[in-house]
Amino acid sequence: MNTIHVDVVSAEESIYSGEARFVALPGESGELGIYPRHTPLITRIKAGSVRIEKADGGEEFVFVAGGILEVQPDCVTVLSDTAIRGKDLDEEKANSAKAAAEEALRNAKSDIDMARAQSELAVLAAQLTALRKYRKK
Repeated sequence: MNTIHVDVVSAEESIYSGEARFVALPGESGELGIYPRHTPLITRIKAGSVRIEKADGGEEFVFVAGGILEVQPDCVTVLSDTAIRGKDLDEEKANSAKAAAEEALRNAKSDIDMARAQSELAVLAAQLTALRKYRKK
């Protein structure tokens, strides 16, 4: 069977490391699909879910808040400041953080405050979407 090694790493820890048949994740210009022997590539990724089809046929979901993707023919590396395993996503916590970001947006006193709140809202919306995808599997 043809597989590719996948590493998903956050600033704090290694989130996933193992062999996979396929990896799908949100690239800056659209969804990316990576199979073994993919052409080498380095690109930025958007906030969203990384779906890993493991060698044993199972699936692993990881939420990333953006980052960098490196693809080599035999290895995929996803680097993100924030990465959370699908099973560890907390909808209540994400909804609370979203409400706080919406409040910060309403109370923004400068363009920087507004941009920061909008960025946080985008990441939290992507996290909630990833959570819903994970629950559907």
